[in-house]
Amino acid sequence: MAGRVWTVKDALEWTAEFLGRKDDGHPRRSAEWLLSAATGLSRVELYTHHDRPLTADERERYRTLVTKRAEGMPLQYVTGEMPFRHLVVHVTPGVFIPRPETEVLVDVVLETITDVPEPVVVDLCTGSGCVAVSLASEHPGVRVWASDVNDRAVEAARRNALHAGVDNRVQVVHGDLFDPLPAKLAGTVGFIVSNPPYVPSADLPDLPAEVLGFEPCEALDGGPDGLDVFRRIVDQAHGWLAPGGALAVELDTGRVADAASLLEESYECVVVRKDLTGRDRIVYGRKGRAMKP
Repeated sequence: MAGRVWTVKDALEWTAEFLGRKDDGHPRRSAEWLLSAATGLSRVELYTHHDRPLTADERERYRTLVTKRAEGMPLQYVTGEMPFRHLVVHVTPGVFIPRPETEVLVDVVLETITDVPEPVVVDLCTGSGCVAVSLASEHPGVRVWASDVNDRAVEAARRNALHAGVDNRVQVVHGDLFDPLPAKLAGTVGFIVSNPPYVPSADLPDLPAEVLGFEPCEALDGGPDGLDVFRRIVDQAHGWLAPGGALAVELDTGRVADAASLLEESYECVVVRKDLTGRDRIVYGRKGRAMKP
């Protein structure tokens, strides 16, 4: 890139062609994200300012970002951010990257708590905090307790809550599932939500290289059938939910039917929700208002 004046248009066109040769599935989109991160211009501004020359500092930052992407690093780790619903979620290597299908998980919770003035929600395996922070951003009265065993995820979730201005209503704690939650919450939680590890262990080698090579394995591996963590959540959730409280968990599309059958053993109103592509993705159930005999 050195030795000539590079405009925004020049950089986009060169990078799209270069990343295409590096097997980037969406080279033009990657070029836009990377140049936006290097220059501070929005993706729209890249085109309205297409003839603007890049400064020497911008070229250097851009060269570094393009190199990382060409080496296979996920675009979200390279730029440090991922759009999620109405937010821009910050992610770093070692933190699970939010997926678009998880946005539906937020919808499921909001549909249940919309008319509740001050609901208490627990978000297990919070990762970047995208679900917890979205809930607090979209429901002004909700209080969310979010937990994760990954200390990097805890740090990221706290940073995202602070960045969104909801850190006073999102408490992020480090530990395994319900373990770090205060005992006083037992029996009072209105909704438990989770996007836990759910990829069956045998399917891990088939994941894309940029997933398997960069994202934390503990956020992916759900055990032999993908339901190991789900079973633990279901077993423990009853003691934390208030009567009539609900549980929603995102899972591998091929295991949702089995998960629904398991949930029906101790929960009511069990339903399956589809993701944005129309595939079964989320299982939902409600704790009865009276204990079953």
